[in-house]
Amino acid sequence: MKIAIDAMGGDHAPKEAVLGALRAVKEYDDLTILLVGDEKKISEYITPHERIEILHTEEEILATDEPVRAVRRKKQASMVLAAQAVADGQADACISAGNTGALMAAGLFVVGRIKGIERPALAPTLPTLNGDGFVLLDVGANSEARPEHLVQFAIMGSVYAEKVRGLKQPRVGLLNIGTEEKKGTELTKAAYALLQEAPINFVGNVESRDLLNGVADVVVTDGFTGNMVLKTVEGTAMNLFKMIKEAMMSNLKSKLAAAVLKPELMNIKSKMDYSEYGGAGLFGLKAPVIKAHGSSDSNAFFNAIRQTKTMVQHDVAQTITSYMEEKK
Repeated sequence: MKIAIDAMGGDHAPKEAVLGALRAVKEYDDLTILLVGDEKKISEYITPHERIEILHTEEEILATDEPVRAVRRKKQASMVLAAQAVADGQADACISAGNTGALMAAGLFVVGRIKGIERPALAPTLPTLNGDGFVLLDVGANSEARPEHLVQFAIMGSVYAEKVRGLKQPRVGLLNIGTEEKKGTELTKAAYALLQEAPINFVGNVESRDLLNGVADVVVTDGFTGNMVLKTVEGTAMNLFKMIKEAMMSNLKSKLAAAVLKPELMNIKSKMDYSEYGGAGLFGLKAPVIKAHGSSDSNAFFNAIRQTKTMVQHDVAQTITSYMEEKK
């Protein structure tokens, strides 16, 4: 198995991508990594390994670039070449921590969309208090959606939760302002009716306040709402731990208490750490394309590689493709 990584994407490129790749090839004997980027910069951090290859390019897609224009004009950019390696069959999947919009464009234009899937969805796994996590989609690939799009999101999310996360009959919920069937907008009401007939374990409407309690294994919504939820969860977790740290360091007594509680606090922090769950999968494409967080460290890259490897092993894209073909 070979996974292509855009080594120049993200806030800490290429160092953290390289370190994550080195850890991955040590962990998995059947894995080869193709690092795409500036060979000179990559070489500063890499230890020669027979299962790490480098595809040199000095062109990059920047965070400030307009996504579609950048993908079309920067044909030799590291992100585009990583996607092209997948399209050409030189790699089984690709990962990038770079420009999210550009990666979605590269996924659509280069890797290609599964026939029958109208809209791909960006789907991260977010933490829950029990440590199991839940898949949320869409979180930004589509700011608007139709009811049938949410049904496709639910099916793709359910396949992922079953094949990659190992859940039997994953519970699928529709994000709404109340649990009652008739609550919400015209979109959610129409989607609710369609989801009841879909080949999934639909558990009904779920409220945002219950997400971290593990009310569902897969939660579907439109990309605008999903992105708001994603940023709220990330921001709340980050600021909560910041406040706890400030309180624990405020005086000698609290510092002594912090020393005693440190193992428990670190355990809680790890449960709420996005990097432990890998990246956000762009579901609906012909092969796995994973968006790692822009601030990913080597641990986050390693977990994104682990997640991607599992998606390839369980043929998630092919399972979705087969379902869409059977539906005809």
